[in-house]
Amino acid sequence: MAVTYYKQMGKIPRKRHIVMRKEDGTLYREQVMGTKGFSGIQSILYHDHPPTEIVTSSLLQENFFEYEEQSPLRPRHFNTNKVKKGQDALSGREYLLGNDDLVIGVVYPSNPMEFYYRNSDGDEVLFVHYGTGKIETMFGTLTYGKGDYIIIPVGTIYKVIPDDGETKFLVIETTSWITSPRRYRNEFGQLLEHSPFCERDIRGPEELVYFTEKGEYEVRTKARGALHSHIYNHHPLDVVGWDGYLYPYIFNIGDFEPITGRIHQPPPVHQNFEGHNFVICSFVPRLFDYHPEAIPAPYYHSNVDSDEVLYYVEGNFMSRKGINEGSITLHPSGIPHGPHPGTIEASIGKKETLELAVMIDTFRPLQVMKTARDIEDDRYESSWIED
Repeated sequence: MAVTYYKQMGKIPRKRHIVMRKEDGTLYREQVMGTKGFSGIQSILYHDHPPTEIVTSSLLQENFFEYEEQSPLRPRHFNTNKVKKGQDALSGREYLLGNDDLVIGVVYPSNPMEFYYRNSDGDEVLFVHYGTGKIETMFGTLTYGKGDYIIIPVGTIYKVIPDDGETKFLVIETTSWITSPRRYRNEFGQLLEHSPFCERDIRGPEELVYFTEKGEYEVRTKARGALHSHIYNHHPLDVVGWDGYLYPYIFNIGDFEPITGRIHQPPPVHQNFEGHNFVICSFVPRLFDYHPEAIPAPYYHSNVDSDEVLYYVEGNFMSRKGINEGSITLHPSGIPHGPHPGTIEASIGKKETLELAVMIDTFRPLQVMKTARDIEDDRYESSWIED
């Protein structure tokens, strides 16, 4: 995970790795948390208690994902509005697609998590389709709302507390780090002038709330593809201060400034995140192409080396029929995909689109979870047949 600017919250000593004492004279416990060993970005946190002070540990779940057997290569459509609602932001996750680089699912959290959680396999992205609430983390509290991408770096302890009313997240769990596209950054990591977003669009933790309570607190940890339980005898959010470049942050899809042109622009202009073997793009309301003979609808495309996933947020996606808000489509590598019949002709002369969607392109094939069959639209693969 890469944020391109330094942030500091709470109390920290004047220099790294020197004495920082509490009022009673005992030491705060310093933790260096970083990526790529000691050569990646990092933050330094100061705890009231040692972060290693685990009382008991147990294995909760060995295998998260059950993939379907090999099936015919075809476009797929899943209606996530049929996913069971309720539970918390971890227990209620319904995983739909995945490979060794990431898994994709949705969740309708209605209850606060009664435990804390950290993903130690990789960064997470929670895209807020709708709803409001807050996320308490070891780096501080973030409040979320509609259209927010919540980026949670690997190893971050957090808890999701939704407000009253319904919340829905698109969930992307990775085995790598989320960063901005390299072509939009200079050699120092600053976002360039032609980037469709900038540092001003990024919201870090708003308030550092720390707890000194003793007691029994559970942190569930995803690591090595399994879920573990760790019991601490102190509150896990006991950080009194931190600084660095590694921390959770929020970017709202409404702050993505679309790049347009005289003729149709390819999907990379919509990209705003990337990880190992995948990219994440935002399709937002924008003006269409302004060449007098432009065709705004996308051309047919043979994605010979990537799978394309689209999560439809709102609006009328102009190249697709039979798609609803909350639909997920999978167009696998190996066969071409493109606009539905009639949508190319219908797009000519249109001036703008109000669509909102999240696209995930993976550079290794995705597999479909067995449970995804329960919400699949089997008619989708034949929807390109002209009447």
